[in-house]
Amino acid sequence: MTDSELSRIDVLTLLPQCPPFVMIDRLTHFDETVTTTQLTVRADNLFTEADGHLNPCALVENIAQTCAARMGYINRYIYRQRVRLGYIGGIKNLQVLRTPRVGELLTTSVEVLQEVMRLTLVNATVRVGDEVIVTAEMKIALSDIEVK
Repeated sequence: MTDSELSRIDVLTLLPQCPPFVMIDRLTHFDETVTTTQLTVRADNLFTEADGHLNPCALVENIAQTCAARMGYINRYIYRQRVRLGYIGGIKNLQVLRTPRVGELLTTSVEVLQEVMRLTLVNATVRVGDEVIVTAEMKIALSDIEVK
């Protein structure tokens, strides 16, 4: 699929999460090693604080859901299987340089560093425009539990 076609996929079909706990709006890129999603920070987001900033916990979940969208896409469109539940297995070197504000568009990319059986290690970057606001390494463990 082209990036344009990817962005038209309903992300709810790729994720085990349901609203209001969905922290990505669209899948914008997928290849063997890199997956990219976008999220517009809205005032009604579960993690938006009174000062109009997104809580850092939402940024971790945004990265995890970008990983989930990657696996959801693989399971649904490549393997023709159901979406499976995944778990954060570890977070390393998390740096939150700043928290985004309502109205800002987050672009989150995860690059697969290693995949062994059902464990995936990724390097993650969250940007607002050209500005990097979060970096981290994350391990995601995929379970046998099917959803949706």
